[in-house]
Amino acid sequence: MLVELADVSKGRRGLALPATTLSYRSGRAALAIAETEQRPTVLGLVATGRMRPDTGRVTIDGRAVPRDLRRRTALVDAPDVSEPAPDVALAGVVGEELMFAGLPSDPLAARRWLDEHGLRHLSRVPIADVAPVDRLRVLLELASRRPGIEGLVLVSPDRHGAEPAQWWPLVEEFADRGFAVLVIAGRTAAAVVAETTGSARRRRPRASGVRLRGVRGRIAGDAR
Repeated sequence: MLVELADVSKGRRGLALPATTLSYRSGRAALAIAETEQRPTVLGLVATGRMRPDTGRVTIDGRAVPRDLRRRTALVDAPDVSEPAPDVALAGVVGEELMFAGLPSDPLAARRWLDEHGLRHLSRVPIADVAPVDRLRVLLELASRRPGIEGLVLVSPDRHGAEPAQWWPLVEEFADRGFAVLVIAGRTAAAVVAETTGSARRRRPRASGVRLRGVRGRIAGDAR
């Protein structure tokens, strides 16, 4: 799967989202920059076919078919759109996500899923208090279980406080499993990811799947 955004923007004079060009594809992890409170979510909605841009074009495998793009991608942890309510216990979040995936979603099934992933001890902890990397792993893993999902768009993981060097390897795990992964984050996080993957590339030239390009040839998308 290849998703391409060409000069997409949203809002009058691009205030909600300035002109942005990026792509993400199966088996790769890409990172896009979007600053301010609203723009990461707007970009995530556009990149998954859930919001129509005011300018530009969004295609999936070369065709502009928003319904197909929505069906094949999941928007993960987007503020005000798909993030879990902060006071819901982790087991409740898991149960709801299992339901979206068409799997058994009763409390026993949720606890069993947490057991399988070594997180049963967190079952009653509000999702807002779960460690950032555990939170992201749960949400990505469950989103990936939804029928037909090939792409994962993760919005603003840096807002939870974990270092990018902690959550970027998690993102790459899902790319290694064949998903098309797009992460939308701030400039500081992008710089750390670029440095981390650059160091890894020097040590292990064929290991990196990150696509960082655009600004100085390194950033996938920059919504400033």
